[in-house]
Amino acid sequence: MPGEFDLIRRYFSTPTPHAILGVGDDCALMALTPGQELAVSTDMLVAGRHFMNDADPRRLGHKSAAVNLSDIAAMGATPRWVTLGLALPTPDERWVAGFSAGFHGLLAQHGVDWVGGDTTAGPLTISVTILGEVPPLQALRRSGAQAGDDVWVSGTLGDAALGLQCLQEEMPLPPDERQFCLDRLEIPVPRIALGQALRGLAHAAIDVSDGLLADLGHILEASGVGAVLDLETLPRSAAMRRRRALPGADALLLSGGDDYELCFTAAPERAAQVQQAAARAGVAVTRIGAITAARERVLRDAHGRPLPLAWQGFDHFRSP
Repeated sequence: MPGEFDLIRRYFSTPTPHAILGVGDDCALMALTPGQELAVSTDMLVAGRHFMNDADPRRLGHKSAAVNLSDIAAMGATPRWVTLGLALPTPDERWVAGFSAGFHGLLAQHGVDWVGGDTTAGPLTISVTILGEVPPLQALRRSGAQAGDDVWVSGTLGDAALGLQCLQEEMPLPPDERQFCLDRLEIPVPRIALGQALRGLAHAAIDVSDGLLADLGHILEASGVGAVLDLETLPRSAAMRRRRALPGADALLLSGGDDYELCFTAAPERAAQVQQAAARAGVAVTRIGAITAARERVLRDAHGRPLPLAWQGFDHFRSP
């Protein structure tokens, strides 16, 4: 059975061309690019809470990196370095090898150095801290939304939540749709290029991790504004369109978590530039509503009538 330092040496020590010193000392050493601001985010994933206990380790490694890269994307930053804290019930070398391959594989796609962390025995828990850089005054904050802004979202919504229902055997899907939704849940694509392309265009941004209404709500709260959204405009995949009439389908679309798309606001006169930026980034974006000066939160149906719906999503201390 491998020990802690055997695991670190075999699976957690990777080349770090963008760092002065990586894994193997008391601290990593990095040199910041002159004139850049540092963006830092930490996410924790706990077995049985954020992922199934029998989750595929390679996919779990990918997702552990993706959720942090998504935070960097939401700020319009460039990801540079990552540290990993990992608690393991047992030092299962096969599991660690798969997790490491998925984790490092996605980081390598984005040129991110894995520079350190810690391992310990305990209930399976994954804690990742990511550091990135962004030009001064260009970070996409939650607090910049302005009355009259368009509200946009990338990609499609609700697919990951549909995938979770499939895993929990609450929603049977044909094989092709099942695989699509499970991929959206387990190997999300962080919108790094889109976030960077929106610098100077978007007034505010957030990644959709806890559900569209909840996460947009954070922008509204931070900016002191309201919003009117149109349910019919929300982007749906083919799988979600086919289940549009089912009970709870709208809840998946509006409050389902783990989409890791970007929700952002921009002035309406910049709409063409937003579309061009998204095209350069290789992802579709959809206008879904507008920001209002009044601190109202309205969701309208196809006839423009307000729908009664709580603007809330996943809460670690309230959600089951």
